Amino acid sequence: MRRTREVAASPVRSASATWSVIADLVAETVAQSSALSRDEAVQAMSAAEAVGRMLIAGGHLHKHPLTLVAGKVHCEITTVSGTAALTLEENLNPVPGATGADDFTIHLPSPAPLQEQVKAVADGHARLSDAAPPVPETKAASSGPLIDLEALRRAVTHR
Repeated sequence: MRRTREVAASPVRSASATWSVIADLVAETVAQSSALSRDEAVQAMSAAEAVGRMLIAGGHLHKHPLTLVAGKVHCEITTVSGTAALTLEENLNPVPGATGADDFTIHLPSPAPLQEQVKAVADGHARLSDAAPPVPETKAASSGPLIDLEALRRAVTHR
């Protein structure tokens, strides 16, 4: 299911700090899966850090999202800069739907000035891709419930 997240960039955060927030969001979303580890996502985002900072600093993540595909999750992450970043109400909670995921891919945007750098980074890590992400499933095609009842049960019983 398609989700979006907007992350405040400059002047709220530097490119490095913005990448760190995005990396945490991706890692926490992937960590919901019992078949995947948070460390895998952290390693992938670390491998992409230099090009990620370039994408943020160049304003490319304003228009071209970084997309996490993990199970039912199809999350497009963009940045907001300038005065709009000062008033942005961020939702940095993990994206629901990755509980049953057994694989994930982080699709990096590949704008013209950075295509070679993005391709080199994506070729260097199995969880990164410079290819266009798959088309997210639509509501009509969705076969699963919107609420993960098992996760809700676990949350209630751990109180």
